[in-house]
Amino acid sequence: MSLLLTLLLSGIVACCGHPGDSVPRLLLVSFDGFRADYLETYHLPHLQEFIEDGVLVKQVTNAFITKTFPNHYSIVTGLYEESHGIVANDMYDADTKKTFSQFNDSDPFWWNEAVPIWVTNQQQGNGTSAAAMWPGTDVKINNATPHFFMKYNFSVKFQERVEKIVTWLNSSDPVVNFATLYWEEPDVSGHKYGPNDTENMRKVLEKVDNHVGYLKSKLKASGLWDSINVIITSDHGMATCSPKKLIVLDGCIDRSNYVLIDKSPVAAVLPKKNKKYVYNLLKKCGNHMKVYLKEEIPERFHYRHNKRIQPIILVADEGWTIVQNESLLKLGDHGYDNALPSMHPFLAARGPAFHRGYKQSTINNVDIYPMMCHILGLTPQPHNGTFSNTKCLLTDQWCINLPEAIGIVIGVLMVLTTFTCIIIISKNRVAPPRPFSRLQLQSDDDDPLIG
Repeated sequence: MSLLLTLLLSGIVACCGHPGDSVPRLLLVSFDGFRADYLETYHLPHLQEFIEDGVLVKQVTNAFITKTFPNHYSIVTGLYEESHGIVANDMYDADTKKTFSQFNDSDPFWWNEAVPIWVTNQQQGNGTSAAAMWPGTDVKINNATPHFFMKYNFSVKFQERVEKIVTWLNSSDPVVNFATLYWEEPDVSGHKYGPNDTENMRKVLEKVDNHVGYLKSKLKASGLWDSINVIITSDHGMATCSPKKLIVLDGCIDRSNYVLIDKSPVAAVLPKKNKKYVYNLLKKCGNHMKVYLKEEIPERFHYRHNKRIQPIILVADEGWTIVQNESLLKLGDHGYDNALPSMHPFLAARGPAFHRGYKQSTINNVDIYPMMCHILGLTPQPHNGTFSNTKCLLTDQWCINLPEAIGIVIGVLMVLTTFTCIIIISKNRVAPPRPFSRLQLQSDDDDPLIG
């Protein structure tokens, strides 16, 4: 019954809504390194209230490799890393001899293989974009930045970032209808303490939860809370590391044979000598990492068809760390196989575009992009996402997921079968035969029958 009512209301909204009444607004928020199961492990009242008032995707399957720059760009382009070109946190381009790192990321050369949503939003004339330190937003991608943006600065507090975003959303000219907001935690602490250090991670996540409360209070105070759509998500999760789980490359290959472009737990290797020779040496480095020639990388990773992906890729098993010979300075890390639950973030959203109290098990993070384009009324760029994976989150979409569809079909068949059986039984029902009895003559009959 509740499903039928939901579908009915969705149909009414879709048929009777007036999209032209106001410009849809969307705020995309990322808390870096927020592992999906943190929601179940810790008491986070502001975030739970946000979820109850909207929708929750319990686990988001992110893009491989599960690192920060690549996944933040996948979210806003809907593309796998091999397609958008930000294939690692550290990159090298053999043709131009250019390098990319988190401290050297402002060259448009690295970003121009894709068009992020903040550029599309401004190109299609529905409004303008703003950003508080989302990776890539301070770069002129396809000759454009968001109309308003903050250049990345780790020391700027969350509250300052929120105040800027809310100011731009509330009083800017032209109207800002799309904005992004980025915060480094709980990633920084996840690296430092490891995700299983519940005492320290609880303190960090309580602060993150208070940030959600602060964001809500500022949006309410500015009169935006009831009209804006807010998505809260992350780029990746976090796995526990240990000094006892090290893969030491110096023990099996001399550094003169290769250059390490990107580091653990997915390491990019540029051979200086014969590629096959280097590959064979690396294969002898132990049983806790996989060694792939570029052309051997599994298709499910969507991580093969880009020249910035190096000729040899090393993928450590969960919890293991690839080093040359250095000691381990962190107790948590990410980048591992994106099929691992420890690498998965979550997605929560609320606002006029989203249902209330709906929960879904999973989507892919490339599915977020077409959903955001739909909310903003944009024609999306070519992408790897699937809009139908997010339809059940949205109020204006007709949605029946597979289990519900099967349940409805079975229910209808049972009802039809029952009615058919009743009709058949009714038609075939015959009155039971009456026992034979001889006709009795009454004493006052004037004309008795003669037989």
